[in-house]
Amino acid sequence: MDLTRRAALATLAFCDLPLAAHAQNRLAYTSGGATISVERYEAAGSGRRPAVMLLHGSDGPTQRYRAAAQLLASAGYHVFLVHYLDRTGESRAPLGLIGRHFPAWTTTAREGVDFIARQPGVDPSRIGVLGISLGGGLALVTAQAEPRVRAVVTYFGFLPTSLDPAGRFAPTLALHGAQDRVVPAAAATQLRDLLEARRIPHEVKVYPDQGHGFTGAAALDAAQRIASFFGRHLGG
Repeated sequence: MDLTRRAALATLAFCDLPLAAHAQNRLAYTSGGATISVERYEAAGSGRRPAVMLLHGSDGPTQRYRAAAQLLASAGYHVFLVHYLDRTGESRAPLGLIGRHFPAWTTTAREGVDFIARQPGVDPSRIGVLGISLGGGLALVTAQAEPRVRAVVTYFGFLPTSLDPAGRFAPTLALHGAQDRVVPAAAATQLRDLLEARRIPHEVKVYPDQGHGFTGAAALDAAQRIASFFGRHLGG
């Protein structure tokens, strides 16, 4: 199965495709005195491989993220699904607490990059972050704080107020639906304008008929964009 097809399956997993997935390794690190669970999904092959940190949405590390992680691993990336909500002792992120807890989750995600970079088989010079919704905002601020992040993909992510317009930006792919009622598509267009002004390599795609989650042809197109983007910036 080629990289584009594997990535397509991973994208569909984000859109409620019922797939089974099992972590090959259960790991953990400490952040702010809390134990942060990490699920590692191993890429095949020998030698050091690029790695992707997967940051789930506010619904927590549900099965669809596990399926996506497994399929991304089959495309040649060590994938680490970080349970960043462990930092604040939650399984889901209540809307009213996101602003209060976001700085702690940001620290946990940044420390997650350091943890991933030290794992066996990981090439620390080729680390990407893929964030979905709440995780998309976390991915952006994590890349600002951690120069080892070489590429960011954000699925219908928001723009955190802590994002520094003058700070570091990794090459970024932003995917959003124009009909999104949870995170308005203006977040993607504002990010595009910022990246253009800073001359940061980027790609922003807003799908006119999609909401907070992609289906059909849009999901497949998004997958192809991810495959190409990670291939260019992380290799395979």
